[in-house]
Amino acid sequence: MSDDSEMGGEGRTADDEEALMKEWAAMAGGDDGDASAGEGQEDGGDADAMAAEWEAMLGNADDGEAAEGAALGGGSSARVLNQDEIDSLLGFDEAHEGDGERSGIQAILNSALVSYERLPMLEVVFDRLVRMMSTSMRNFTSDNVEVSLDNILSLRFGDYLNSIPLPAMLGVFKAEEWDNYGLLTVDSSLIYSIVDVLLGGRRGTAAMRIEGRPYTTIERNLVERMVHVVLSDLSAAFDPLSPVTFRFDRLETNPRFATISRPSNAAIVAKLRIDMEDRGGRLELMLPYATLEPVRELLLQMFMGEKFGRDSIWETHLAEELWMTEVEMEAVLDEQVMPLRDILDLRVGSKIMLNAMPDSTVELRCGDVPMFGGKMGRKGNRIAIRIDEKVKKEKV
Repeated sequence: MSDDSEMGGEGRTADDEEALMKEWAAMAGGDDGDASAGEGQEDGGDADAMAAEWEAMLGNADDGEAAEGAALGGGSSARVLNQDEIDSLLGFDEAHEGDGERSGIQAILNSALVSYERLPMLEVVFDRLVRMMSTSMRNFTSDNVEVSLDNILSLRFGDYLNSIPLPAMLGVFKAEEWDNYGLLTVDSSLIYSIVDVLLGGRRGTAAMRIEGRPYTTIERNLVERMVHVVLSDLSAAFDPLSPVTFRFDRLETNPRFATISRPSNAAIVAKLRIDMEDRGGRLELMLPYATLEPVRELLLQMFMGEKFGRDSIWETHLAEELWMTEVEMEAVLDEQVMPLRDILDLRVGSKIMLNAMPDSTVELRCGDVPMFGGKMGRKGNRIAIRIDEKVKKEKV
């Protein structure tokens, strides 16, 4: 036993440890009834010493395993993640779901999305839309209507289609000038509220919601009229920025038939809340980034009519310096195309015949750009070119 204790936990095998445990258990529980009190005390002391030795052995074994794990793992012990850490890593952290923040892998996947906050003018457009819809919806329903903008968010088109609560109606519309499409989603609460208000339902009673049946023709027609009103206000909201006409295309009840973009494409969703006293519902306006691309430069403005200032002093200085810039001109007498074999055969004393006469036109070039044409002559001891014409550049 002394040899084993000196070896610690390094030289023991699993069988040795198991045998030691059995021996210690037998020693701790195998007191003889005929043994004297002194012998019992000695056995108890031996048992305590054996327990301390066994505990030290296990501690050394754990240290050996930890050291081995540190050597294999690059100096850091392996740690098992708990469920909260796994959820945070995968982006399912409940602590951030309420404020719309994403973490972990979800944040990496959505990093390619362009945040609507980078398009400041878009918020101004939606604010105009809310004010205009409040008036137009009051005229449409002859009731007290309040329209509010809940939030604006950026997400992928496929994720948005999967998040639409059914039953709902989806109005597909086209931006004529931008040659692309958008989506208007009306939830079931707003559908039944509009039908109830337009058909003379009594106030003070919530709209009855019947599940499990398709929408009737009357309901579809009434919702389509409301969609026309919203699209007219949306066109008017974009007018100060860029004139555009949003034309109603069709009304769908299945999100699969309202696919207007690729599932991975980014889109902007504006969620509106329409309240009519004790009735109301939600209206969601979805615009893909491809639809807004023609007016992206205008949406980047911080305020309407923003123009970047011009530095006229720098422009004037640059123009003055350009007039003083020195450029190199080349006078080209003739150009010939020769086979590579003939060029390799050229030796000292070889002659190349030029197809140029003393009165032939010489072309003046600046780099590869032809500039002027003239006649070759002599002025004093130098060969000179007299410019006779200006080469007209062909428009591509």
